[in-house]
Amino acid sequence: MQEQRARKILQALVQGVDPTTGAELEAGTVLQRADVLRALLAGVAALEQLSARAQRRAQLPENVGLPWSSDEERALISEFQAGDPLNDIAAKHGRTLRAIEARLERLGLITADQRTTNNSFTGAPASRANDPQPP
Repeated sequence: MQEQRARKILQALVQGVDPTTGAELEAGTVLQRADVLRALLAGVAALEQLSARAQRRAQLPENVGLPWSSDEERALISEFQAGDPLNDIAAKHGRTLRAIEARLERLGLITADQRTTNNSFTGAPASRANDPQPP
């Protein structure tokens, strides 16, 4: 069953409606119990998260998460040393700018201070040696 159809069925049940006919369900059914409604709502939320995750994944470059080959690393080094813009390199490799900068840092071609992207998935800014530290 497709996620969208499953979500519509669950939402109809939460609203007390027969998902097939659209008729109101009889009073006193198990679907009117608070714990059953919470479970149905949890199912709706899980399907919505799954759909949102798939939409985000579809917007990412094609090679996100794939390992780097030695040929790809050599090409990256060559392009970087030739002065190609990092955004162009990222597009050519099907990777994010963050991945390009992380690989260049790992290869010792740039430092953390030279990165323009965050260095973590939590949204924390890249560490900067010269930034003042909180007391």
